[in-house]
Amino acid sequence: MINDQNLWNSLPVPALLLGGDDTILESNPSAESFLNMSSRSLVGSNVWEKVMVDAPIEEAFERARVNRSSLFVNDIDVGSGERAPLQCNIQFAPLQGSNDGMLMMISPREIASRMTVNTSSNKAAKSAIGMAEMLAHEIKNPLAGITGAAQLLSMNLDSDDQEMTDLIVDECRRIVKLLEQVEQFGNLRPPLLKPVNIHDVLDRARQSASVGFGAHMLFVEDYDPSLPLTMADADQLLQVFLNLLKNASEAGGAGGSVRLHTFYDASLRVRKNDGTHARLPLQVEIIDDGPGLPPEIAADVFEPFVSGRENGTGLGLALVSKLIGDVGGWISVDSVPGKTKFRISLPVAPNDIQLSDGDH
Repeated sequence: MINDQNLWNSLPVPALLLGGDDTILESNPSAESFLNMSSRSLVGSNVWEKVMVDAPIEEAFERARVNRSSLFVNDIDVGSGERAPLQCNIQFAPLQGSNDGMLMMISPREIASRMTVNTSSNKAAKSAIGMAEMLAHEIKNPLAGITGAAQLLSMNLDSDDQEMTDLIVDECRRIVKLLEQVEQFGNLRPPLLKPVNIHDVLDRARQSASVGFGAHMLFVEDYDPSLPLTMADADQLLQVFLNLLKNASEAGGAGGSVRLHTFYDASLRVRKNDGTHARLPLQVEIIDDGPGLPPEIAADVFEPFVSGRENGTGLGLALVSKLIGDVGGWISVDSVPGKTKFRISLPVAPNDIQLSDGDH
């Protein structure tokens, strides 16, 4: 059907050629990779049975076919029975020389741009934390003096006036706690990369959360047990999962749930700053059913000192972003009322390490 097969195979976006009855007539290699299905399993099948689109676009597509016009659909989730959905743009165009043939092209939203945002966020975090570290010591000393003076004053005051000195002490202690977190953020050691079983670390985090800050939540495990090992620092990865579970638990009320979902996405690649691409097929999603992120901060949650909670430090997610970036991973968030999903993408440990590890 395609005259220039080399051109068809070279298209950088997933593309499908559709017949008049919505049958897939041909698929290019990018489509096979994106849908995680072979050409043999795609060709001859109904497109809507193979390509899962989270929007009612069939009628609009049929009108475009009848009118021999193009159709553009932006920012919708597209997946298949073999891979998780990814936000994409879809373009349909009539095939020249055909009465009812249509070309379908799927354009996943630019993962590289999110990677750049996260990288920039890490740089901003390091700059902000570096400046804050220089001030932390100088601020903590006078705060200690203020706290001590307030405690001395309270000894000679009646109960009504003591409320004011107690407030001074409490606020000073809160600021000291924030400064200690700033210092902790800036003093992180480089990650000690070793082969890590993601599920072992997730289970440790879940067990800790379920008997502590998340005791009021229902934790649901949805694991792909066949996932290979990743290269990470197990202690720092545990810290990442605990931070995300704590956020999810605080967002949900009594009776809320947190879903821990792992899966393999062979098509996920990110472009690094040096122009090369890295494959990050190991996916971990932490999904809560809380009210969602405030819209005004949703785009900046990985920036330092951005928080949606009263008295929040705004360092938890900045720390998570830094730790994931340090091991070559990527983190994103999608949030609407009733569902917030943090997704971490990690690399696979080298084959020689996978083969030599007897635990997997």
